[in-house]
Amino acid sequence: MTFVETLTVCFVGALLGFRTCSHAAVSQTNEGAPIGRSVSGHMNVLFIVIDDLRTTLGCYEDPLVKSPNIDQLASRSTRFQNAFAQQALCAPSRTSFLTSRRPDTTRLYDVGSYWRNHAGNYSTLPQYFKMNGYTTMSVGKVFHPGIASNHSDDYPYSWSMVPYHPSTEEYENRKTCKGKDGQLHANLVCPVNVTEVPEGTLPDIQSTEEAIRLLKSVQNSTEPFFLAVGYHKPHIPFRYPQEFLKLYPMENITLAPDPDIPKRLPSVAYNPWTDIRKREDVQALNISFPYGPIPKEFQLLIRQSYFASVSYMDSQVGKVLSSLDALGLANNTIVVFTSDHGWSLGEHGEWAKYSNFDVATKVPLLMYVPGLTSSFLKAGEQRFPFIDPFHLPQRQINRGLKTNIVVELVDLFPTLCELAGLAVPQACPEPSFDVELCTQGKSIAKLLHPDAAVQDNEAIAYSQYPRPADLPQENSDLPELEDIKVMGYSIRSSNYRYTLWVAFNPSNFTSDFQNVHGGELYLLQSDPREDNNLYSNHTFADVNKTLFTKYIKRP
Repeated sequence: MTFVETLTVCFVGALLGFRTCSHAAVSQTNEGAPIGRSVSGHMNVLFIVIDDLRTTLGCYEDPLVKSPNIDQLASRSTRFQNAFAQQALCAPSRTSFLTSRRPDTTRLYDVGSYWRNHAGNYSTLPQYFKMNGYTTMSVGKVFHPGIASNHSDDYPYSWSMVPYHPSTEEYENRKTCKGKDGQLHANLVCPVNVTEVPEGTLPDIQSTEEAIRLLKSVQNSTEPFFLAVGYHKPHIPFRYPQEFLKLYPMENITLAPDPDIPKRLPSVAYNPWTDIRKREDVQALNISFPYGPIPKEFQLLIRQSYFASVSYMDSQVGKVLSSLDALGLANNTIVVFTSDHGWSLGEHGEWAKYSNFDVATKVPLLMYVPGLTSSFLKAGEQRFPFIDPFHLPQRQINRGLKTNIVVELVDLFPTLCELAGLAVPQACPEPSFDVELCTQGKSIAKLLHPDAAVQDNEAIAYSQYPRPADLPQENSDLPELEDIKVMGYSIRSSNYRYTLWVAFNPSNFTSDFQNVHGGELYLLQSDPREDNNLYSNHTFADVNKTLFTKYIKRP
């Protein structure tokens, strides 16, 4: 990196109000620092999005899960302890954070529509970077495939080249899981011998290989790049290399700390986890619908395989980050690591996503900005050496910086623009259906600096989830648009979660906040797991009124 390029990075940080570079740091970066910065001086972006990953990671203080490569990234990043998705479902969440619009603006609550045709021709995050001279590339599951992204991953609007999908994706839901009977099944729990599966590989392994190939192809480019890499695991089925089970002996696996359905949970709020009931190994358990519990032995198997899937995914992420390092790009590439939403592992008697609880809406969010969250590398230094989860180093990995302020995934678009030195889109007017480029989020770049003394106890994240009826139905998890009759709108602050389930009209996309089907209020300091619903407690009547007004005024 040249002296001028280093000053460019420092100047961008100065614009954010941070002292990102000292004279010493500037001089150090001239000592043979890797090349890779564009002529424009803009930093590259590596955007890593995981499917169905909750904050079950070592860097989020999970005592069991082994995620050394993500933890290493966290040690060089700012870790957001309270980041939330806008809907706990893949397509609505991804469309939301990639357009920086909330589901009520994208009008996507299921998987059945393309926002450009259905709601508005909104510009996307990669499209905006492409418009500003970036080479934009997509690997794996970034946009939700199918109708939700026009069967094209929004190409050519968002991407400079045709997005890459692994050839082995087609086998994910087929009968490739060897059961105790020696036959192949379409199971939920599916550790495999990779040499025996079709094509002898798995989708996330292929995505890693393609991501590394693309990094090599742009290593010396004069244009900056925006590379999005989407990993499938730990999304179901839990199909992963069987050796990762060795990391999680069954005697170390425990049940969820709150496995019972809360007594005062309104029926409309309950997620009956219909999708996992369709798997052959779950069907064989003959579990009654909708409240029948999964046998404890099988609950342990699910949790074990979820954790193993996380470690498998961590290894793939580690290989991409290690290549970024080896190619000399770690000094000039912003790295974002996040998930589209969480996943319940037995909490509240629920499995999968499809709810407004923290376990479904809270996501990991790590942001690495060289020269800001971590000093620049000197010549010969490594930032992200690959860590083998089966041979963990003796040293303790630093947890890095963190902030507890509540943020949302719609904040990613304006934040990355600010960090990359691009003009930040204006805040969306109300309504904004005819506005192609604006944001319903806000830049959170000011939270990244280690000296940022920012406190915001009033920060709020908004999430929502649709239901077809007050009582659990076969399609409660994923109702099609025309079947949605109730919408659950949820506010999450640092102190509480407040949810209202109100009547919804799918023909004109309107919600009737005077027609309340159920409510939830959880005080998080005394009830962090959201088990004690106080909505009907008369003591909190005034609180409910205040929060109701706050939700009506949401952006």
